[in-house]
Amino acid sequence: MTLVSNDPSWWPLINTSVVFSYFAVAASVGLMYDCALTFGQEVKLIWRQRWSLMTFLYLIVRYVGIGYVVMYILISVPTISTTDAVSLIVNDGLYWMADVVNVILGVIMIARSHAMYQRSRKMLIFLVVIFLAIRIASVVMVAIRMMQISGEEFVLYGTYQCMFDSGGDFIFLTSMTWILFTVWEVLVLCLAVWIAVKHFHELRQHSTRGIIGDCFTVLIKIM
Repeated sequence: MTLVSNDPSWWPLINTSVVFSYFAVAASVGLMYDCALTFGQEVKLIWRQRWSLMTFLYLIVRYVGIGYVVMYILISVPTISTTDAVSLIVNDGLYWMADVVNVILGVIMIARSHAMYQRSRKMLIFLVVIFLAIRIASVVMVAIRMMQISGEEFVLYGTYQCMFDSGGDFIFLTSMTWILFTVWEVLVLCLAVWIAVKHFHELRQHSTRGIIGDCFTVLIKIM
């Protein structure tokens, strides 16, 4: 249902929405411009090379990101009219696209951590188990959040605003999702720092070079 109002009390919201849309469009144009500039190099260095799992994951993240930007503009620009149903579909799509990208980034982090730990099977199992537990919990919470969101279109002084209403435990579930993401990223960061410090300590025991040179050696070794 579309509600029309010319109440002056809406002006702060309208002004905020318009300013926010400027930033959203500017960021989107910057992303598209960067993609256009680097497309030739992308074809040469990625599309024409031998494909691997990482190549496939990289391309998914890159082009899902472009789709995310386009969909985000649909509900961010106040001059674009969308119905309640379309706004909810776009909003749900944005949530699930972000979740898919987070899964792919998690797989890449697991692959890199596995390589840094000399392809240790125990480390791989540990990371996969932790990651699956976090992702399953996250998917369940995202699904619950999606069921609690409702949307309504407002026409305010000629601008189109989609108001989302989230009831129930939406804020709690969102907070828990971010906490789980943070725990995962901090865990992977600590593991990476630990193995880097360990290699650096071992190298310093048998090295006569400077600290900076040893740091670069360690970085090359673990990457």
